Amino acid sequence: MNNFKLNLRVFKFLSSLSPAFFPLLFLRQVLSNLPFFFNLWISAEIVNELVSAESERKIWALVCVALLGNFALSAITAVVRHYENKASTNLTDRHFAAFTKKILSLDYDKIESSEIRDLRRKIEENSYINAYGWEYFVVLTERLLGNVLNIAYSMFLFAEMMILIARFGLNLWVILLCTGIISALILSVFVSRNATKKVSEKRKAVGEIMLDANRYDSGIPAYSAGKDLRIYKLRNVLGNITNHMLKSNIKGFKEVSTATLIHERIPKSATVLLLDALTYLLACYCCIMGAFPLGSVIKYVGYIGRLASNIIDLIILFTEYKINSQYLELYARFFDIKNEMYQGSLSVEKRSDRNFEIEFKNVSFTYPEAAHPAVKNISFKFRVGEKLAIVGMNGSGKTTLIKLLCRLYDPTDGEIIMNDFNIRKYDYRQYLDLFSVVFQDYKLLSFSLGQNVGAGESFDSGKAEAALRGVGFGDRLDELEKGLDTMLYKDFDSDGVEISGGEAQKIALARALYKDAPFVILDEPTAALDPLAEAEIYSRFDSIVGGKTAIYISHRLSSCRLCDRILVLDKGEIVQYGSHEELLEDKTGKYFELWNAQAQYYNA
Repeated sequence: MNNFKLNLRVFKFLSSLSPAFFPLLFLRQVLSNLPFFFNLWISAEIVNELVSAESERKIWALVCVALLGNFALSAITAVVRHYENKASTNLTDRHFAAFTKKILSLDYDKIESSEIRDLRRKIEENSYINAYGWEYFVVLTERLLGNVLNIAYSMFLFAEMMILIARFGLNLWVILLCTGIISALILSVFVSRNATKKVSEKRKAVGEIMLDANRYDSGIPAYSAGKDLRIYKLRNVLGNITNHMLKSNIKGFKEVSTATLIHERIPKSATVLLLDALTYLLACYCCIMGAFPLGSVIKYVGYIGRLASNIIDLIILFTEYKINSQYLELYARFFDIKNEMYQGSLSVEKRSDRNFEIEFKNVSFTYPEAAHPAVKNISFKFRVGEKLAIVGMNGSGKTTLIKLLCRLYDPTDGEIIMNDFNIRKYDYRQYLDLFSVVFQDYKLLSFSLGQNVGAGESFDSGKAEAALRGVGFGDRLDELEKGLDTMLYKDFDSDGVEISGGEAQKIALARALYKDAPFVILDEPTAALDPLAEAEIYSRFDSIVGGKTAIYISHRLSSCRLCDRILVLDKGEIVQYGSHEELLEDKTGKYFELWNAQAQYYNA
């Protein structure tokens, strides 16, 4: 996509988010830049009247026009700016919502993709650190409008001056001075274009250093990292890296400042000074020769100086647009990501008996960019009401199996069947409603306790409290003054509570119970609990789950005694499948090995 089409696309997208913003921005630029030219014109007219001394009343009338005009322009500009600020806030809020909505709408495999994560990181870093991206597009557009309007105002006065000079009659000096002014303008275009390229290269290099520094710095303020930073004296390591980055930044900024001074400011000042000198000579010469009155020298000299600066800035702007386009390209790529997971259309049967049968048929799955499959040729089935344990060493494929069951991923080979149909054929949202899952990397949000349990802004208080008490959170709930309205963490509320890892896991378990789905899946849900608390949780869950299907993943095999069947994974393959007693009978099997490896510590 070329730069023009890309910038036009971004303009249309932002306009769709806040339709009033760009019209108000344009109107405000019209009003903001008009006073300079209005004051040039009115000042010239006042001086002309003073020199002619023909009418004192007209002089006072012009003064009144100047005062009232400036007051009116200021008042109208303030009103427009007020509405523009509201539209700008609206644009920022809606853009954040659109970006978040895009993230939430992506297939799970896209969220986990290292390429897409890197794309998101680059977009955010360039926005917050280098100020490139859609925000800079808005800044450039504002400057573009200002420069174009200034040039338009200047050309109006330029046309007026040239008409007066043409009526007066051209001579050699006028032709030479006009040629000099045009040549100086053309020279300024080439000078500013080359200067901007050189300065932008320096800025880009410094930007890369700043991005690297931010990546090292980003983890330092986190309170969760404070323990390791102090115990292992990582402060010194990070401090040295930060100092090195700081020195590199300072050096880079000096280089940018020097490059800006040498390549941009000095040439620009020189060309503007040359234009001012030629303009003064032309205006004064024409005034002396009688082409226009003395006061007109003020406005003609003023506008040509402004015209030169605006033309130079316009060239710089086009280069800045081009530089920013490479960051907008990342932005466009992110919004162009298409979901590939088939959403299905078959309605999930609303069975009162919740009679669902799940079967894995030769299921294999390989993660993107992985060299080997995470699971291979998995085949088994289970029915509603059964309690299934999945055990195995780290990396054996336990969590992957759950992700496949919940359709966060689709199998690379094979299929998963529910009630005679491939789960891909079911409506995706309806299918997800069948599962309550507590993953080992669960997430609680900085909302109220009740909202975290109910997974929504509104929730059933009685049901949420029952779920919390069911997982052993009752005593802690009674201690909270605001009960279910207590905010978790202090991100948005200074009175929020910081909860322990074990308490957080209980809340996550309560959330799974609150959903009341036919399938309850616990993926290492009690890792932060001691063995006695874990045993209590599982015993409570066994009675609470009732007739639902429960799948347990745990490294602590004591939970397996509660389950009807146990599936043992090793290196992504099923090596055993049966009841606790059946599997212990095979003294050469993996389950016997795992069970005794833990039992010896408890027996000791």
